[in-house]
Amino acid sequence: MSCEPRRLRVAGPEDIPALRELIEASVLGLQSADYTPEQLAGALGSVLGVDTQLIADGTYFVVESDEGRVVACGGWSKRKTLFGADRLPGREPELLDPAMDAAKIRAFFVHPKWARRGIGTMMLQACERAAAEAGFRQFELGATLTGVPLYRRHGYEEVDRVSAPLSNGATYEVVRMQKTA
Repeated sequence: MSCEPRRLRVAGPEDIPALRELIEASVLGLQSADYTPEQLAGALGSVLGVDTQLIADGTYFVVESDEGRVVACGGWSKRKTLFGADRLPGREPELLDPAMDAAKIRAFFVHPKWARRGIGTMMLQACERAAAEAGFRQFELGATLTGVPLYRRHGYEEVDRVSAPLSNGATYEVVRMQKTA
């Protein structure tokens, strides 16, 4: 395995199978210190999973290794939904106004074997640049407990916490964070 990822690119529909595998590996491999097995099982596919709207909007990125393997993903959104995969109830597909609203930083996942190599920072910077080019000056996200330290290091501040109900009866804590460019 190569030591460093080499390519950040916009995700396409053809990436969805690899994204599903990556997201599951990331969630189970990196979030187990912050959430129970019941929470992780309930969150996969609803709170945590592929959001095809981001792919359709062209605002979702993947990072590939030298061998072409997808090792990370993350994006930004010009829509109201703060977090969640395709199957999460209560999605808000309405478009945001860049002059008044914050772009949503969304759905960051890194394969455990590639964690803590600066990939999250690289994706975050790419998302913020792309959102700024689209006219956004504020950013908002729903961080996992595991992701909070990354976003804090990059100037995001906690606004509040949301407990997302899961189909298995558990809840999943998400930290809403904001930043002004």
